[in-house]
Amino acid sequence: MKPFDAERFRTVAREAKPKLGRPLMYLPVTGSTNDNALLAARSGAPHGSLFVTDEQTAGRGRRGNAWLAAPGESLLFSVLLRPQLELAQTSALTLAIGLALRDAIEPLLTEPAQIKWPNDLYVNEKKLAGVLVESQLQGERLQAVIVGVGLNVATQDFPSEIAARATSLALLGASDLEREPLLQTVLNAIAARLDAYERTGVAGILEELNAADALRGKRVRVDAQVGVGRGLDDQGRLLLEDDAGVLHAIIAGTVELL
Repeated sequence: MKPFDAERFRTVAREAKPKLGRPLMYLPVTGSTNDNALLAARSGAPHGSLFVTDEQTAGRGRRGNAWLAAPGESLLFSVLLRPQLELAQTSALTLAIGLALRDAIEPLLTEPAQIKWPNDLYVNEKKLAGVLVESQLQGERLQAVIVGVGLNVATQDFPSEIAARATSLALLGASDLEREPLLQTVLNAIAARLDAYERTGVAGILEELNAADALRGKRVRVDAQVGVGRGLDDQGRLLLEDDAGVLHAIIAGTVELL
């Protein structure tokens, strides 16, 4: 793919004046867009600031896991948010962002996209996108939230260590793979979901989350706990039924489909 066209994106943003995506900082190669956004947040960068790259040398997912993406074949960005949320509400914001990604890309696909708790978007049981949400605090007060997204767009061949469990828009048959309009569509979807989440929290999206739950009815391992996924509760926790029939509400963990 061609490098991300930052000027094209800026031109469209100036005309449309979207809620998110301005100002834009684009670097062809960077360590981590989330790190760039966190640094900018500490310097007072405004709500909606956007950080985009074609290649990350230190891209990461949850719990410090590396994010692998071929240069120029993915949509790699972070957006700085200054939402009206209580600190306790930020843990489930990742799920609302997942729904936003689904909103944006589903018109391009023939197969449904699902939310794999807590932070991935799956299609046909393969990972299409991941979300990393990090908060900046001042004491106990939320100052900013950084939403990092990696969306596989044009990749046809994944590294051997992830090939069996990763997919892309191209592999799923999507024909419109221009990253600049796709990014704006994703940002518009995030803005809409954030507005709703500020009003209703998890309660407002719980039905959608359970309908789109990639783990429901599946046998999974979350760290040392093994069981069957039984949906999400009103705090965005994963409900896992163990072999003794006991239901556990999982706050955080690394999920493995068995």
